[in-house]
Amino acid sequence: MPVIDVLDSTIHYEDTGSGTPIVFLHGNPASSRIWRNVIPYVGAGRLLAPDLIGMGQSGKPEVSYAFADHARYLDAWFDALGLDRVILVGHDWGGALAFDWAARHPERVLGIAFFESIVKPMAWEDLTPQARERSERIRTPGIGEDLILEQNLFVRQAFTAGVLHPVGGDDLASYLAPYPTPESRRPILAWARQLPLGGDPAELVARIAAYDGWLATSADVPKLLLTFEGSPTLLIGPAMAEWCASNIAALETAHCGEAGHHAQEDRPKEIGTEIASWIDRHALR
Repeated sequence: MPVIDVLDSTIHYEDTGSGTPIVFLHGNPASSRIWRNVIPYVGAGRLLAPDLIGMGQSGKPEVSYAFADHARYLDAWFDALGLDRVILVGHDWGGALAFDWAARHPERVLGIAFFESIVKPMAWEDLTPQARERSERIRTPGIGEDLILEQNLFVRQAFTAGVLHPVGGDDLASYLAPYPTPESRRPILAWARQLPLGGDPAELVARIAAYDGWLATSADVPKLLLTFEGSPTLLIGPAMAEWCASNIAALETAHCGEAGHHAQEDRPKEIGTEIASWIDRHALR
């Protein structure tokens, strides 16, 4: 479990195997631990899974934890390790960060696999009534702080309600451990308030438009979308999957069965084996 200095802080990451780098990027409010049951099915390669800045066992510098902050520290991590010709695997915000990094470093990317990720800006109407109410409450000053910083509901709900098989015991304790105080939970709140809805936040919407442009034109880079069914917490349903098929070049789609948004906890074998099959189909390692 190495730790490396990046900018004014540190990034913790998992690092096993050798060969083609395969980088697994988690979302909110997870850590590299969410890949623990997926990685064994992926096969050969240098398998790397960082904790995003402010999350997991990585450092918590005094930054706003906007998307641009996460991208800046992640850039520094890629550069510090000299990673090149990589395969990216992204979930949730990790997918968005993978798209953003690839769009800015196209010569360093072999392929991208993603699921339950932010693929485009959304309208409030795209959300289910429950998700819209939750997002509105989180964005409301005072209420969001109470729910996430004081009550610490976001992590618990993610891994008990955002999955079909609730996480408990040591695994839930590991997800909770990086956030023992209200102050330590600020990265979670910042992420939750950045969901690109109704044109806000504008700077992030512009970055998404930029990586959507790259996704639409990068026919030389194979891409894999994993889809699921059976949960109201899913971010990519049939309509969003259809948008991806129409707007992302060189895209293949694989259905992995029933799961919640944090699908690594429900379908690790299916996720890992589909990624391995896609990698080998395109001879990426």
